[in-house]
Amino acid sequence: MLAVSFDQPGGPENLHWKEVPKPIPREGEVLIKVHATALNRADLLQRQGKYPPPKGVSEILGLEAAGVIDALGPRCKGQWSPGDHVMALLSGGGYAQYATVPEDHLMPVPNHMTLCIAAAIPEAWLTAYQLLHFVGRVQKGETVLIHAGASGVGTAAIQLARLAGAVPIVTAGTPEKLQMASKLGAAAGFNYKEEDFSRHVIDFTGGIGVDVILDCVGGTFWEKNVCCLGMDGRWILYGVLGAAEVHGDILGKLLAKRGNLLTSLLRSRTVEYKAQLIKSFLENAWPYFSDDKIPQLQLVIDSTFGIDKIADAHRRMEGNENIGKIVVEVASSQ
Repeated sequence: MLAVSFDQPGGPENLHWKEVPKPIPREGEVLIKVHATALNRADLLQRQGKYPPPKGVSEILGLEAAGVIDALGPRCKGQWSPGDHVMALLSGGGYAQYATVPEDHLMPVPNHMTLCIAAAIPEAWLTAYQLLHFVGRVQKGETVLIHAGASGVGTAAIQLARLAGAVPIVTAGTPEKLQMASKLGAAAGFNYKEEDFSRHVIDFTGGIGVDVILDCVGGTFWEKNVCCLGMDGRWILYGVLGAAEVHGDILGKLLAKRGNLLTSLLRSRTVEYKAQLIKSFLENAWPYFSDDKIPQLQLVIDSTFGIDKIADAHRRMEGNENIGKIVVEVASSQ
């Protein structure tokens, strides 16, 4: 089969379409013929040599995919059949014509949804759901500060917070991104490039601060995050796009707030944890993707690229140009 590869870490120009062995499903796995995948920041970091895949995982990029089940591995439980349209949470391997995945890491594609659109769901929406519910334990009436509010995870988190009865507020770097966040239900939004978002957050909360922070930025925001955090608040770090290093009295200031600093990654979680996460998501959030549900969860697709334009797709995300998910169509190359 063909897959996107890179011979050495570096820029998007190193990505190329290459013949590689077709994966064989192991016990409890299925083989998917991939129709589309979608970009995540982890893909860029892995391409740069900064985020190697977990041991035993495919080195091919791609943490999510949508397609058609091609074959079942040994001892599958019978919940899926060849020909089923599915989307998958992957630990790697999505930038390819075929991918294997544990059967419990699949979700059905609704009849009204195309495979290209479905490819934008697994990683971003499951990450946002995990951060809010499995890690942050968000409660009705709480205020949630979401950084990168127009990203894939951000646009999902806004809506999932609303669904949970919480109040989402966001930061983003352009007026267009803040407008999108507002359209999706953000109660307030602040341009971190032009204003001190911590001051506005304190004003918005009446001086109390927020209950939960979803932070993919890290070091460059730490002081403002602690300022924004309410007493006994939960600051959840799931990325360090700004910086991994912190200089200053972070522990003392966090201690004064009795703050909880939590960290989370989804890719390195166990097979069992991911299966439980997907089960919970299907029970509590999935029904709201239906046309007849209120509120209806909205997928935000920034753009769609052919797999032959994968370098351009990476450049778009690297330049922080996207609002929502960047989808990559693989089927046209099969």
